[in-house]
Amino acid sequence: RSKFILGVILRVLALVGLTALPFVTGQGMNVISEGGEIEALTRWAVIGAIAGIVYLVFSFLSDRTFAGLATGGLYKLQTTLFANIQTLSMGFFYKNPPGELSSNVTNDSEVVSLFYTSAVSQIIRAVLQILMILIVMLVINVQLTIEALLTVPLLLAAIYVVTHIASPAFAKLQETLGDASGFQEETLTGHKVIISKRRQDWATAEHEAQVAEVYRVGRRAFFAALMQFPTTQTLNLFQNVFVMLVGTFMVIGGKTDLGTVMAFSGYSALLASPLAQIANLITNALTASAGGERVFKIIDEVPVVADAPDAVDYEFKSGHIEFKNVDFSYVPGSKILRNNTFDVQPGESIGICGPTGAGKSTLINILTRYYDIDSGTITIDGQDLRTLTQESLRNQVGVVLQEAFLFSDTVMNNLMYAREDATKEECIDAAKQANAHEFIVHLPQGYDTMMTERGANLSQGQRQMITIARAM
Repeated sequence: RSKFILGVILRVLALVGLTALPFVTGQGMNVISEGGEIEALTRWAVIGAIAGIVYLVFSFLSDRTFAGLATGGLYKLQTTLFANIQTLSMGFFYKNPPGELSSNVTNDSEVVSLFYTSAVSQIIRAVLQILMILIVMLVINVQLTIEALLTVPLLLAAIYVVTHIASPAFAKLQETLGDASGFQEETLTGHKVIISKRRQDWATAEHEAQVAEVYRVGRRAFFAALMQFPTTQTLNLFQNVFVMLVGTFMVIGGKTDLGTVMAFSGYSALLASPLAQIANLITNALTASAGGERVFKIIDEVPVVADAPDAVDYEFKSGHIEFKNVDFSYVPGSKILRNNTFDVQPGESIGICGPTGAGKSTLINILTRYYDIDSGTITIDGQDLRTLTQESLRNQVGVVLQEAFLFSDTVMNNLMYAREDATKEECIDAAKQANAHEFIVHLPQGYDTMMTERGANLSQGQRQMITIARAM
């Protein structure tokens, strides 16, 4: 807030120099038209030069301040967005595909960042410039000020019409961009299935249809936005000509002097410029608004599964697991588990069998508290899961997922990912127990070999062995 106030003050000081220039020009013109002395003209020229330097120096300082605020705002937005995603429960990712979330973090954040870096300081400058110039114009000549403002209602009406057309179009554009990005990520990730099923032509045609929709929506949005420039420029030129015409008649009628009309001509241009600028920045504002709505929707998300205020750490005793009358549903009203009751003794190995959709994976999802149950209780060593902190519970549970997921990092770092304080010796020992050590040491750099995305440079079996070692 303090930097923002400083930036505004610096901008006001810069505009003092800018608004002085037309007045100085007018006074110099009066000296010339009235046959004044060269000393008087020189004095006004020096004052004009000083005003120009003041405008240049304080504009630089103000822009530098706002640039820091813009990049700081973008940094905070992206870090807050990504950090909040890390706090959300598994159900959030169940409802929001990775492609769409990736679009939120990249595309939507990017349009907001463009607004921060290019539009915010310009809008502030334009608003302050309009206010200061209006005050100066009213002080100099009320009648000419009124004449100069006659085109402003037309300009505002044009802005309103463009906004009314473009705003929903830009919102739809961000949505279709997100859909296209999601499809691109999904098909690139699933390239093996597409190739094996010979669906390349389908993927190409489907992608072309989605991009065509982006083109259709984008054309309408940007056409409406681009029409602002010729419209506002025409109205600005008309305003300037009108001021000069009325001013000329006032000079002939002896109601004002030539210097005042020249000053008003300059002020009219300085007034029209920020009005047109605000109109042209509406495109950025509308796009940022549409992207920002999607970004802040995620920032405002809260985890569905949360630690109780009085939650305590799980205390491992023996590993006795007990389900009592457990009901669970991913979607309210559609139960996966009903009255589920069983007991697992310490040291006992359990295999769960059943048809697809019977709830086998679901048992693990609720045992690790990725989701909260609808009713009943789950206890480990007599401790109700809902009374425990999630971190302490998951520190005691090793999970090997059906999909062998590896990060784009070394084999060793992928193993260490499971526990922050793990040593290299412990990782190698776990790899030996998982029968992964032998093939790892034969990799180009052994345990320091870099994995490509999702471990694509290993076979499916090798990836699975590393995830088993990671769980151990």
